[in-house]
Amino acid sequence: MGEPIDSGDLDAVAVQLDRRPRDIVEVAHRCECGLPDVVTTAPRLSDGTPFPTSFYLTCPTLASAISTLEADGVMRDMQERLGTDQGLAGQYRAAHYDYLARRARLGHVAEIDGVSAGGMPDRVKCLHALVAHALAAGPGVNPFGDEALQRLAAGGLDRTRPCVDHGEAAQRVAAIDCGTNSIRLLVADVDTATDRLVDVDRQMQIVRLGQGVDRTGVLDAAALERTLNAVDGYASRISELGAGAVRFVATSATRDAANREEFVDGVRLRLGVEPEVISGDEEARLSFVGATAGLTGLTPPVLVVDIGGGSTEFVHGTRTPDAARSVDVGCVRMSERHFHHDPPLPSEVSAARDDVDAAIRDAAATVPLRDVGTLVAVAGTATTVAAIALGLPEYDAAAIHGSVVDAADVHRIAEDLLYRPRQSRAAMPVMHPGRVDVIAAGALVLSAVVAYTGVARLVVSEHDILDGIARSVTRR
Repeated sequence: MGEPIDSGDLDAVAVQLDRRPRDIVEVAHRCECGLPDVVTTAPRLSDGTPFPTSFYLTCPTLASAISTLEADGVMRDMQERLGTDQGLAGQYRAAHYDYLARRARLGHVAEIDGVSAGGMPDRVKCLHALVAHALAAGPGVNPFGDEALQRLAAGGLDRTRPCVDHGEAAQRVAAIDCGTNSIRLLVADVDTATDRLVDVDRQMQIVRLGQGVDRTGVLDAAALERTLNAVDGYASRISELGAGAVRFVATSATRDAANREEFVDGVRLRLGVEPEVISGDEEARLSFVGATAGLTGLTPPVLVVDIGGGSTEFVHGTRTPDAARSVDVGCVRMSERHFHHDPPLPSEVSAARDDVDAAIRDAAATVPLRDVGTLVAVAGTATTVAAIALGLPEYDAAAIHGSVVDAADVHRIAEDLLYRPRQSRAAMPVMHPGRVDVIAAGALVLSAVVAYTGVARLVVSEHDILDGIARSVTRR
């Protein structure tokens, strides 16, 4: 059994996760420093969503160390041992049933019957979930969770110091990122002393603002109406939450449109701020700041790749960017330009590959794409590919953030998505409805980038340009 969670615990968890926690039932385990490091989450969220991951790892120090183990290939070794050690396989299956029994006391949710976490009972897919279970249940229950904790202790991981300072946030800000495919809102509390950002609300709507821009050069009237309706809703939410400063950034589709002033005037009327149609290079820099601020243990130099709807941004650097380039190959643009059948014909895929490869070579003239210690991929294409690679039963941002995906898995998933019909893509449990039509082209871009850089794996970040925009508000 866990222990009750109080307001101080909730504040600490909010800072640990960079967002307000959802539907926490109790503290499942505390770190040596006294802060929660695993919380128990209700099996059905308050919005009705089934949630199988009952034990949720919150400590960013521990999560980062576990990600390093994953990057070192520990899970592959564990998976191989499952196939040869029957005793170990039996212990792992027993851990699966223990997980189900512990969740059952919180309530029955039919949609997740028999589903535990981490790949149990016969796969090793998420070491974070296995460690969370091991901490919540105690030693001797989850063999791989226990083993990971032993490895980390032997490596000298210090868990006696608090991982976060959950003091009072300094400033509440709102950031809006309007791209070719989606428009997103982040309202966050930014502590300027520690540079930590804690989500208050994060929303996304697929509005497809860039619909037809590549062909016509103008924003479609229906797409413009959809987007401005979304801005109306965001304006109400910003006012409701009391954000004191707002920054609205528009990217590829708006840069390319001859009638962009109609869009700019509409945003100004609704929000009372001047929307900024930023350059591709500025977009890349904001993406770098947003993507890397919450990640630790990245081997420099870091290359951040942000695959959007109309363009892809490459930004290279260590603590700060030293080279950046934006090229016009995004998931919407490539889909509209090349994919005219469902699934696309081999000739269409080949033409798209040629287009993407040429754009990557163009970017390599400015950005050292083959001098990469860590490749960090952000935005919807990368997070969806990661969710598929992890075998998640539903989209889980916390499990995806900081996850490591092998290059071979990226290529395999991209090839699979390219030749799946639309109906099959739509049926995938982690697929957002607004990405169904464009995910194949996005995955093709991601696969091509991984191949060109020659990296063996990539790190996926749920934080991106939106977080960079929010951080930039306090520095203005």
